[in-house]
Amino acid sequence: MDLRKLKTLIDLVAESDISELEVTEGEGKVRIVKSQPQYTMAMPQQMMQQAPAAVAAPAAATATAAAVETPAAAPADAGHKVTSPMVGTFYRAPSPGASNFVEIGSTVKEGQTICIIEAMKLLNEIECDKSGVVKAILVENGQPVEFGQALFVIE
Repeated sequence: MDLRKLKTLIDLVAESDISELEVTEGEGKVRIVKSQPQYTMAMPQQMMQQAPAAVAAPAAATATAAAVETPAAAPADAGHKVTSPMVGTFYRAPSPGASNFVEIGSTVKEGQTICIIEAMKLLNEIECDKSGVVKAILVENGQPVEFGQALFVIE
């Protein structure tokens, strides 16, 4: 199999939601398996936090959902939005056990690192493009983000 084809297949697997691809061409056979992300400790914590809400009574789950959506919706309309420069996975801290780069109410300066986006196993530090105060964090830790998606609101 041609190396360019092989590289293209590897890139397609890395950028997609599939975890395994097997291709047979003539007598040659290639199997590409995507490895798990390095931040595996963050995922179980997130799942554990979400599980009680799913088990709770419908009235309690509705109240929780309303409480979560209301604060994020109001500040999202006002202020400067820091957007994602790439597709990847959003992380608020430099490592699973470390403290977050910023919190709501934190004062930030232009050029200050405010989060990390992991893309294709590379950790990219995202810098604030405006000085001000963090009014809202619009993405949960470990959540996938799209290019141009709003991450923070700065005033």
